[in-house]
Amino acid sequence: MANLFLHYAFDMWMARELPAVWFERYADDAVLHCVTERQAREVLAALADRMAEVGLQLHPAKTRIVYCRDDERRRSFEHTEFTFLGYTFRARLNRSRTGRKFLSFTPAVSKDALKKMGREVRSWHLHTRSELSFHELARRINPVVAGWINYYGRFRPWELYPFLMRINAYLVRWIRQKYKRLAAKRKAIAKMQEIAQRYPRMFAHWRCTTASVAI
Repeated sequence: MANLFLHYAFDMWMARELPAVWFERYADDAVLHCVTERQAREVLAALADRMAEVGLQLHPAKTRIVYCRDDERRRSFEHTEFTFLGYTFRARLNRSRTGRKFLSFTPAVSKDALKKMGREVRSWHLHTRSELSFHELARRINPVVAGWINYYGRFRPWELYPFLMRINAYLVRWIRQKYKRLAAKRKAIAKMQEIAQRYPRMFAHWRCTTASVAI
């Protein structure tokens, strides 16, 4: 019902009153694209009036004007990044096809999203599930991990890799606990890398980490 209400209170109002302003909205989160600071302030004022008109209020902490810094926009500004749908958009160093480095305003997985995924992985207690086989562990976690990779790996996927390597660390701990002869960390890492070479598709994240370990 809230989404339907916002369709009329926000989406249709934007299309009618501010047709030149592009926007994206998901539930009650939205990003509006303006070309100048003056336009952004005018749009923000109009939006605040509209929300009051329909009995709503803009979130005082989340609602802000963000300056999208890049190679062509280098001014200082109070806010230069924002997070939307688990991605943080900010100025990042990139490299062109010719090797030239340049600054662009691009998305990557947010810190909050990484923390949330980390809590989820810890809740699995993988290293304690010695009653399961390696294949059974893979079947349990692959649907979730593959979903994370497919979603958060769409932009700058390498920023997701350190988190994925932490999953390998849990797998190494699982090996050390399940097999006494592999209790030494060095032996457990070597065993996991051997398995990854033989079965590179066993775990969804192995296609990104090549069984590297961050411990």
